[in-house]
Amino acid sequence: MKKSVLTITLNPSVDKSSSVSNIIPEKKLRCNPPKYEAGGGGINVSRALKRLGVNSDAFFTSGGRTGKLLESLLQDEQVNIRPFYVTAETRENFTVLDTSNNKQYRFGFPGELLTKEEQNEILNRVEEVNPFPDFVVISGSLPAETDPNFMKQLVNMCKSKGSKVVIDTSGEALKTAVEEGVFILKPNIGELAILVGKDKLEEDDVDQAAQLIISQGKAEVVVVSLGSQGAVLFSANEKIKIEAPPVEVKSTVGAGDSMVAGMVSVLVKGGDYKKVLSMGIACGSATTMAEGTGLFIKENVERLFDEIWKL
Repeated sequence: MKKSVLTITLNPSVDKSSSVSNIIPEKKLRCNPPKYEAGGGGINVSRALKRLGVNSDAFFTSGGRTGKLLESLLQDEQVNIRPFYVTAETRENFTVLDTSNNKQYRFGFPGELLTKEEQNEILNRVEEVNPFPDFVVISGSLPAETDPNFMKQLVNMCKSKGSKVVIDTSGEALKTAVEEGVFILKPNIGELAILVGKDKLEEDDVDQAAQLIISQGKAEVVVVSLGSQGAVLFSANEKIKIEAPPVEVKSTVGAGDSMVAGMVSVLVKGGDYKKVLSMGIACGSATTMAEGTGLFIKENVERLFDEIWKL
C-alpha cells in the first residue's frame, strides 16, 4: 500500500525564465517571451512526484496576484494544493540564459516576512490535516527574518503526528530542524560541515560527519549531495555511493528538489535505500537536462535509472 505525502513550502515563488543573446551591461536587452512555472522547494517536490505517478498534497503560503498565479500554475499540473493565504505578495524569481555562451544567470528574491500570527496559524493548519501523511517533506528556504525556531516547532509537530520528516533547507533553519531529529536529511558538503561545527570538510571526512549526525539522533538517513559527482547515502548500517550519469547540463534549477522527489517516490512504495538513492540521482540528473526552470521528463528519468541500476 502506497504511503501518503505532504510537502510544505514556506517561501514559494513563481519562477520566470527567458533567454537573450549576448548580455551586456547598460544595454536594453530584447528577451524572448518569458515562461512562468511554480517554484519553491516543496512545490517542486510535489510537481516532480506528480510526474512520477505519486500524488501528494502541497501546502504553501500564497499572497497577492503572484500567489493566485502560483495556484493556477499548480492546478494546471494537477497538483493537489493546500494554499495558506498571507498578507504579503508571493515572491518571483528570474532566470535568464545567454544564448551566445550558454551561461545561465539566476536571480532569487527574498520572501516577505511571515507575521507571528501567520506562523502560529500555519502550525495549526498543518496540524489539522486529516488523515496526517506518512511522509512530510519540508523543503526550501524560510522567508527573510523568520525565526528559525518556527522550523523546529513545525518538525516537532509533524513527528508528534507519527510522520517521517524529510528536510531539505539551509542555514539556521536547517540547524534547528535537525536538533529535533528528522528521518532524512539532504545536505551538501558545505551544509554538512556547518552541522558538525566545521568550517569545511574534505571528502574523507564526510563519512565521519554523517555518522556523527546519525549517532546523535539528528537523522536516521543522511544523503550527501555531491553535485555532478552523484551522492552518498548513510544510515546506521549502510553507506551507498552512486555516481551521477553523464548528461548534457542545461540548467541546475530544481535538480535538488527533483532528487528529493525521486527518493520519496521509492520510499512511499517501500523500496530499499539503494533504489532510493538511484532514483534520486536519476531524477536530479534528468532535471539538469531541462532548459530554464523546467523539471525532468519522465522518459529521461527511466532511462537514467536503468543506466544507474545496471552499474
